[in-house]
Amino acid sequence: MNLAFIAQSGWGKSYHAQAWMESNADDYEAMVILDYCAEYRGLVKHGIADHWIVGRVEEQWSVQDWMTFLRANPKVVLERNKKHLGTDRWRDVSATIATALRRLDRDQLVAIDEAHFVAPQRKKLPQPVKELATTGRGAGTSTIWITQRPAEIDKTILTQCQARIFGALDGSDLDAVKPYIEYPEDLHNKGTSPPASRVPDELLPPDRERPTSVQKHEDNEGNTIGSEWIYSDDDGKKHRVNTQNVTMNSTHYGSEGNDLHPPQYG
Repeated sequence: MNLAFIAQSGWGKSYHAQAWMESNADDYEAMVILDYCAEYRGLVKHGIADHWIVGRVEEQWSVQDWMTFLRANPKVVLERNKKHLGTDRWRDVSATIATALRRLDRDQLVAIDEAHFVAPQRKKLPQPVKELATTGRGAGTSTIWITQRPAEIDKTILTQCQARIFGALDGSDLDAVKPYIEYPEDLHNKGTSPPASRVPDELLPPDRERPTSVQKHEDNEGNTIGSEWIYSDDDGKKHRVNTQNVTMNSTHYGSEGNDLHPPQYG
């Protein structure tokens, strides 16, 4: 199964995606996470996966080197060393890793964080990455493609996903996902209220009297405590989910970045 995991920045993608990884880790012989922004160390701290930082040494590894490493570390978070690997070089290294993953004969779950950098729309899609998306499941590989910019990810990736989890989106990113959903796209446009007659019963919010788009939930101090998403797949299944109801044993350590405070104005 290939799964597209898409929402705008700050919607809790990495938290929700980590819950999916944890939930499925025991069902696969191997699990490899290409971690662009150091979001998934919670899986490591909880003992679900090993951890390895990919830097100057690893960027020189051959496909055979990676196959040897991945056999010895079947469940591993591969974190990009942001000081040494820029976006273009990370894409190249990811393609080498994808080749190694394709050659390993095993059931494995592969998660690609910030997938629009690994499989960009405006640059040539690396053939090993394409093969991971198009033929991986035939070899026992399932993938999770996590991105906040569906307008920038290669369309091959989205068309090969049999299931989708979408949060809030807007502008060109909302336009990019419209071909893949069979329900009112307004449900992903934060702040809108589509007519009840257009919204399937399974996508209505259970705690509200009228249909609304997906919402982010905050506590009294303004901290995010959950967000809403819509799951849909090629079999016609669809439902609304709320990450306030997610049960996860591992702790999520993803950074939300630092706040910006305004200066004092005289």
